[in-house]
Amino acid sequence: MAANDTRHNNSQHLNWTGRITARVLRHLQQAIGSLGDLWRTPFTSVMTVLVLGISLTLPATLHLFVKNTQTVTEQWNSASEITLFLQLSTSDKVAQNLVQRIQLYPEVANVVYISAEQALTEFKVSSGFGQALEYLDENPLPATLLVTPIKRFSQAQAAHELLLKLEQERAVDQGKLDLEWLTRLQAIAALIEDVVIGIAILLCLSVVLIIGNTIRLAILNQKDAIAVMKLVGATDDFIQRPFLYAGIWYGLLGGFVASICVAILANYISGALRQLTDLYQSQFVFSGLSFNELAILQLTAIGLGLLGSFISVRQHIRAIEPTAD
Repeated sequence: MAANDTRHNNSQHLNWTGRITARVLRHLQQAIGSLGDLWRTPFTSVMTVLVLGISLTLPATLHLFVKNTQTVTEQWNSASEITLFLQLSTSDKVAQNLVQRIQLYPEVANVVYISAEQALTEFKVSSGFGQALEYLDENPLPATLLVTPIKRFSQAQAAHELLLKLEQERAVDQGKLDLEWLTRLQAIAALIEDVVIGIAILLCLSVVLIIGNTIRLAILNQKDAIAVMKLVGATDDFIQRPFLYAGIWYGLLGGFVASICVAILANYISGALRQLTDLYQSQFVFSGLSFNELAILQLTAIGLGLLGSFISVRQHIRAIEPTAD
């Protein structure tokens, strides 16, 4: 009895294994067959893949601009400084005590003290009025503190709150933080990001429509064959699979073309920017798509291809019915 149960379980296990293997082989066969169908219409397939690749290149390239712009703004934000002008009556001892006190702030990364004499000396050199300034009875320039906040407090709102806090110190006459350019820069970066998202949505929709229309034409070209297959008992799922795989192939190849185009554009833009940054002695390097971003681009292209083909086959294959002659 136990032996019979064992043989029955083994037989059931083999049946399940055989079914899974047969299903996998059937899917593999249909996937390869759909690739062969694309190969038999090279002009249409190549044109569709190129259109898909170019459509995906634009949002991917704009994403590169947004990513590199954010890198630049982060560098500028981290380099922002708060300038504190001390009262004219502040002595060096009081100023040094204030420097030590501000350095203890958890929001502050560094403090640079510029004495009134040092400020006047630098102004003589930079202004060109050195000899004229010698006739001044007293130094009109105050001592100054240059406060560099930590990265977390270098953003516009946090830096403004830190400025208000520093202005409460008794020896501080007034503080200055140029927030206007930083606010505008952040607004421009946010606008560019919103534009990229909008363009990406429109182009992704166009990709779905292009693939859907291509699959629709393929279905109509095989309308008679599909009707015969339904007549002999083929299910809709079986008939739809090759067209779904065709959409996946279109997306895969289109994503590959988009990756190549983005890499070429990134290399071209990087060379142009290198000439510009060399003039300003900047170390900024234009970064391309990372491996994860390339994987997301490829998966997005495949997903769009599958979505376009799915919409098309669900609409058109069901509408094809065999007719009795």
